Amino acid sequence: MATNFGTDSIQPPARWIQIGFFAITVVFNLCLTAQVLTVGLAYFYNPQWWNIHVWLVRGYSGLSLLLLLWVYLSPFPQRVRSLTASMPVLLGLQFLTIHLKSPLPLGVLHPLIGFTLFSVSSTLVHRVQRIVFPKPDAESKDI
Repeated sequence: MATNFGTDSIQPPARWIQIGFFAITVVFNLCLTAQVLTVGLAYFYNPQWWNIHVWLVRGYSGLSLLLLLWVYLSPFPQRVRSLTASMPVLLGLQFLTIHLKSPLPLGVLHPLIGFTLFSVSSTLVHRVQRIVFPKPDAESKDI
């Protein structure tokens, strides 16, 4: 029995690279969301949640470096590359504001940097989603 595969079922490798990149951006964003929730639980409910908060950041921060390498494997717009490059920088600043002992109270910047990271990550997810899964009417406008 012959199977007829249409051209729609064959996708170039770059497409799969973009889909994988999108999946990792979603996982990163979900981990970041969980981290924000656990810090809230640690502060307002039970300090034991702080251990999970720390474990999460140590666990998912490597994804930002993976995404940074991955974003250059496929043709992504400069805005996506810039957003991706800013995530490890923001995570590094997060680390410094907590661990760097300074006469200036750098720790007060920690939550602000965290919310900036969350904003960047969410924006990245939405931008990559539009690239990987464009709306049908958006494709016809580009032609």
